Amino acid sequence: MKKVYLFKYGLTVLLLISAIASFAQKGAFRGKVVDDLNQPLPGATVHVKGASQTTVTDANGMFSLTGDTQQALTVQITFVGYDVLERVIKANENPTFQLVPSSKALTEVVVMGYGTVKKSDLTGAVATIGAKDLNPGSVTNPLQQLAGKAAGVNITQVGSEPGVAPTVRIRGLTSLQGGNDPLVVVDGIQGNMDLLNQVPPSEIASIDILKDASATAIYGSRGAPGVILITTRKTAAGKSSVEYTENSSLDVIAHKLQELNAAQWTAQAEKQGVDVSANHGSNTDWFNLLTQNGVTQNHNLAFGGGTNGFNYRASVSAITQTGIVINSNYKKYIGRITATQKALDDKLTLTMNVNSGINNDVYSPIGIGRAAFTSNLISNTYISRPTDPVFNTDGSYYSDPNVFQYINPYAVAKTVKNDVNTNNLFTSLRGDLDIYKGISAGWFGSWRKSDTNTGYYAPVASTIATAIDNKGIANISNNHVDEKLMDISLSYKHEFGLSHFDASAIYEWQAQTYNGSFAQGRGFVNDFATYNALQLGDISKVLQGDISSYKNDRRLISYIGQIHYSYNNKYLLTASIRRDGSTVFGVNNKWGNFPSAALAWRIDQEDFMKNQTLFSSFKLRVGYGVTGNQQGITPQNSIALVGQAGSVFFGGSTIPNYFYTQNANPNLKWETRKQANAGFDFSMFNDRLNGTFDVYRATTDNLLYHYTVPVVGQFFVNNILANVGSLRSQGVELSLSYMVIKSQDMTLTLAANGSLLQSKVLKLGGNIQGFDVPTNYVGWGPNAYLVVGKPVGTFLILKHLGKDANSAETVVDRDKNGTIDQGSQSKDRYEEGQSLPKYTYAFTPSFTYKNFDASMVWRGSGGNKIYNGLRQDLSLLENLGKSNVLTSAVPLGIQSSPYGSDLWLESGSYLRWENLSLGYRFNLAKVKYISALRLSVTGQNLAIITKYKGLDPEVNVSGDSSSGGDYGTYPRTRTFSLGLNVILK
Repeated sequence: MKKVYLFKYGLTVLLLISAIASFAQKGAFRGKVVDDLNQPLPGATVHVKGASQTTVTDANGMFSLTGDTQQALTVQITFVGYDVLERVIKANENPTFQLVPSSKALTEVVVMGYGTVKKSDLTGAVATIGAKDLNPGSVTNPLQQLAGKAAGVNITQVGSEPGVAPTVRIRGLTSLQGGNDPLVVVDGIQGNMDLLNQVPPSEIASIDILKDASATAIYGSRGAPGVILITTRKTAAGKSSVEYTENSSLDVIAHKLQELNAAQWTAQAEKQGVDVSANHGSNTDWFNLLTQNGVTQNHNLAFGGGTNGFNYRASVSAITQTGIVINSNYKKYIGRITATQKALDDKLTLTMNVNSGINNDVYSPIGIGRAAFTSNLISNTYISRPTDPVFNTDGSYYSDPNVFQYINPYAVAKTVKNDVNTNNLFTSLRGDLDIYKGISAGWFGSWRKSDTNTGYYAPVASTIATAIDNKGIANISNNHVDEKLMDISLSYKHEFGLSHFDASAIYEWQAQTYNGSFAQGRGFVNDFATYNALQLGDISKVLQGDISSYKNDRRLISYIGQIHYSYNNKYLLTASIRRDGSTVFGVNNKWGNFPSAALAWRIDQEDFMKNQTLFSSFKLRVGYGVTGNQQGITPQNSIALVGQAGSVFFGGSTIPNYFYTQNANPNLKWETRKQANAGFDFSMFNDRLNGTFDVYRATTDNLLYHYTVPVVGQFFVNNILANVGSLRSQGVELSLSYMVIKSQDMTLTLAANGSLLQSKVLKLGGNIQGFDVPTNYVGWGPNAYLVVGKPVGTFLILKHLGKDANSAETVVDRDKNGTIDQGSQSKDRYEEGQSLPKYTYAFTPSFTYKNFDASMVWRGSGGNKIYNGLRQDLSLLENLGKSNVLTSAVPLGIQSSPYGSDLWLESGSYLRWENLSLGYRFNLAKVKYISALRLSVTGQNLAIITKYKGLDPEVNVSGDSSSGGDYGTYPRTRTFSLGLNVILK
């Protein structure tokens, strides 16, 4: 018994000693996990590789593990939306681990229609750009951040005038007059392109672009030209943040035309025999006189916080821009707040959004000068003679009475006021309620108001002919827009074995009201009040049209049904039907139906793909949809209108006369766009190579256009808005991204996209209310036409031959009848290209090394021509006595020309170095109040390769009424900026 006792005692002591020794060898392995902005990440999972030990980070991002002090633990840290981080940790080191946002995370969930969908479940053509992939630098409009980022999405910046936004076209031209601007949706609030002015660029979380009809048909009548969905930044639950972002840039003129200086002009004028009275002996560089270096500043302060039940984010933004043309500038101020509240045991979610903005613009005057092509201020600097003085000897602005409609551009810039002030407000409230087992209901309401006040004043001193004739002219216009939207939805989600079913039914109501007024005065004794006291003008000079006002409205009611179905996570179906009723159409065609359907096959989920390692994912897609278009129709376009038309003498006095100003069209109906799309998405080599390919074909029928009709029968005026023609577009799109290097400290990603686009006019003529309108040719721009069977904007132009004995331009007489016919259907014209690009492309590489990052954007387009009308007018030597000419005009030696020939038709192809950005993020975990700090340097519009001889080949806007001509624009800038991003603890 004693031996047994001693054995048990000794064994107990031995086990106790072993336990103490073992405990002595265990140590604490602690650390902190932060996000890419150095903010703590609560809830991140920390797993010890090769063991079962796992923990999660606390509210401060801290974690603690146990292990042998003599060993190092290999931990894997994961958090939704971030790349997995694997690191080695030693006891008592307490390191900080920073997670990097996953390249796939920002595209895992895509905003689409009236909800969201996983990217893996997408069936339509959708491009998604996350915040980190947007173009950095000096940005005043979110569209500038998208340039070159998505195939088939063409962003065109025509000049760099402050406050003027770029133009965007998704898959080219969709309509002639029905509107080509995509619908913009910001956090559920729908609007036109002006809505983008209310979005601070630094507050964007992601942008989703719906391109094909199967994706856009859910928006029915507003989705035909595509849809841009913007999701703004929110504050994650359990986190608080204060962030300041600043960007300041220097804007310089990228390029200017080369003209004769004073000495060269004088020498050439003598050769031309120009009367010496035209030479005033000065030496004035008008372009340099009116231009300067510009400065753009962008400031944004954002803060937010909250819990799992409530969170908010608020921001205040200020964007100011001084233009490169004197007395042109832009100021924009935006305040916004978003808040989300949970209730009813988290079954009810309420989201509020309030956004208020003020825009103050001072635009460079337009509509001035000696001819239509010189209607902008910069073009007038090109035609001004370098020997003209700026001032007379008495200090007044110089003007030459011997030149018709002569203006002094410096006088215009200094004396004319052209101010536009806009106040914007939009707000929304969303309620989502989980009712029972997959059944949910939603309500959304938004209200948007925009008030714009424009003031214009041109004094006698401006040297503008109309201002001189009227002894000063001033006007004020006020325009108000009120838009309300409300929708009610009911959704049902359910799993049936391997099947997933998601269905929604939505009722939507939209109301838009527009009203405004215009007043104009003439004959002012002085210039003190400018446009702020029209009553100081001469009342006897008031003319018809000097006072006007308007008010109209439109309503749109919609019934929407949508289903998403998937089987075994392999076979996907999306279908929708939308029925829209609009007040703007004729009484016979108020309603339109817009269906869509799309299928997708996730081939990578099939059994025969499980053993292969080449593809990470592979999905085929095919879809078809119909969308409507009513953008180009203003209220009351379908009814007969009567207005003042001159005056008559009756009863001994003159009284106003009234007559029809618009024909009625009870058959005015929806312009419809039918589009088929097929494509595939893939990932290869463990997601290092990702790509998307799409091919599409779209036909727009019932084209909205103003057609010429005879003034007989029911037609009281010679034009009418009607649906007659049709247009086809088709194209191919490809996007690729390859991560060449992916290591712990370094990444290198090469990305590119490109698109091919063809357009064709199928039909222009037809029957309107019993009258045949056999239209085969429609003017589209200078020497560009819409021709049945040809691309949109086809150039039909005279062919340059040479010069005659008097140095006048000669052209080819193609039909050899002895005369040159310049009519639109002249047989002397020949087909020479098109005004719209045939292809666009972009190359967007990015690089990171530890805390350093760099990115570039190269983009271009080609296959189009531009009619360089400005070069033509500045190349005719006969104009030398009253204007200046280009230096190239002298060796060209053309004295005069009555023709618009292909001598002035130039290639519009270009490759632009759009953006280069370098940044460095400082890790400041030990600094008391600063969590993260990033500095960046960015250059924009750094270089361009092109054969075009004008200022910039991006004058060729894919617009609604004209295209293909360059008659002078506000200069394009080259921008160098410094950026700062600070996140406070």
